[in-house]
Amino acid sequence: METTITDAIRDKLLFLQQDEINGHHTYTRLAKRIKNEHNSQTLRKIAAQEMKHYNIWKKYTQRDLKPQMGKVRLFAFISRVFGLTFGVKLMEKGEEAAQLAYSQILDQVPEARMVMQEEEIHEDELLAMIDEEALTYAGSVVLGLNDALVELTGALAGLTFAFQNTRLIALTGLITGISASFSMAASEYLSQKNEQTEEGGLKQDPLKSAIYTGIAYIVTVTALVLPYLLFTSYVVALAFTLLNAILVIFIFNYYISVAKDLNFRKRFFEMALISMGVASISFLVGVIVKNVFGIDI
Repeated sequence: METTITDAIRDKLLFLQQDEINGHHTYTRLAKRIKNEHNSQTLRKIAAQEMKHYNIWKKYTQRDLKPQMGKVRLFAFISRVFGLTFGVKLMEKGEEAAQLAYSQILDQVPEARMVMQEEEIHEDELLAMIDEEALTYAGSVVLGLNDALVELTGALAGLTFAFQNTRLIALTGLITGISASFSMAASEYLSQKNEQTEEGGLKQDPLKSAIYTGIAYIVTVTALVLPYLLFTSYVVALAFTLLNAILVIFIFNYYISVAKDLNFRKRFFEMALISMGVASISFLVGVIVKNVFGIDI
């Protein structure tokens, strides 16, 4: 028995159909450019599923739709720059409108519930199969980034009032930060080595873990110290350092929350409060030390 659909339902189906053809071409494009055969095969499976759904909606709309190549290129670019998992999951998270459309056609289109379930379950399973080194070592990146934010933001805040000289603060911050980055990298290497020995298996390469930790630390140090090299006013420099710290926290936590399906708001505010809290305490320590000991540089 043929299903009769209204113009409003047809519009919803056309929207979903467009979304499916966009997804098909995006996944296909990514599959061709990914060297990892496992990941490439996973993307081809998702692309095939998107085309299957496209043809289901086409049966009702009786229309052929072309992909919106602007969106296809955008998500392909994001996936190449920020990582496959991030790009793919960002695309999937942008489908709130599609979920709303599904809820509005469930009673009128028999296949809608089946397609919705496949979108929610099967694609999640496929996405979880994606193997990406950057996310494997996300813990090491978190370690380096957290430590640099907490320690160096606090140190720079304390040094700002104690020294009141942007060049001197920058020099001290760079020496402290670079030294600490090597220390943290070495600690992560030894930690992974020890874990490997105790558990009898190698979950992560200790050297790679150390490199990821060190790089994350140095990148954060650069972002925090840079304002002291650009501005002569130590107050302005401190303000931009704190702003950079919040920006680094925002970007990193957004990336991780999308790529690993974590709560962004909770992680962001927790890290931001800790970093800003330590910075405030350190600034007060700098004030006390300067006034008590009468240090004037």
